Amino acid sequence: MVRRQLGRTGFAVSPVALGTTKLGRNTDVKFSAPFALPSDQQVAALFQSARQLGVNLIDTAPAYGESERRLGSLIERHRDETVLCTKCGEQYSDGRSNYDFSAPAISASVESSLRNLRTDHIDILLLHSDGNDLEILTQTDALEELSRLKKSGKIRAAGISARTAAGLLEAARALDVVMAPFSQQEKSLGDALAQVHDRGLGVLAIKGLFSGHLRARPAIEFVLRQPFIDALVVGTIDPAHLSEAVVVAEGLCGAS
Repeated sequence: MVRRQLGRTGFAVSPVALGTTKLGRNTDVKFSAPFALPSDQQVAALFQSARQLGVNLIDTAPAYGESERRLGSLIERHRDETVLCTKCGEQYSDGRSNYDFSAPAISASVESSLRNLRTDHIDILLLHSDGNDLEILTQTDALEELSRLKKSGKIRAAGISARTAAGLLEAARALDVVMAPFSQQEKSLGDALAQVHDRGLGVLAIKGLFSGHLRARPAIEFVLRQPFIDALVVGTIDPAHLSEAVVVAEGLCGAS
């Protein structure tokens, strides 16, 4: 698969990324149908399929239940060929999300992620916003902690998984990457995403299939045709679904 530069990060990423929410959590999620968590064998098969398809960007988070831990041994064996994205600021336990964007909480979250993912560095660390993007970026010490973590070498690029246009534009002042929902059904953040992309940030789209409510091929084509989208995160536990997304992406690259 032809790779795209992720803004100014220096990472070349597949236009389809593997989203791993479904590897570790199946409660309080907004997918179109219920699902069972995959077995360890199924997780390994999915990861192997991603590698064979040329998908090198893996997206996870502490809030995705056991996802980080289940990926750890797989990431460890293929670390040099994986662009690893995880998050901080949100933890999920006892059926609810808890948010903490203080420096101590972010530091502790990163140390836990490093242990679970069996690595000494995270390629992309995103603040896992609760929707209060501006408050997180301007009224907490999150940005200072992200800067410290970059200087320490524990993370290579910093960003935010944002929900608002104002948050995206604020992120362009200090961060490297943004992640945000964008689809045929929900295009409201398109202008802001285009602006931050023009300013050199990497842009990752999520919910491109509107949590499974849109038809896969046209939905993926729509997102990946946008010049300001570097990659679309596709959350799945089915290698066939991932393969379909890659085929669509490769078709677009071939047509360009």
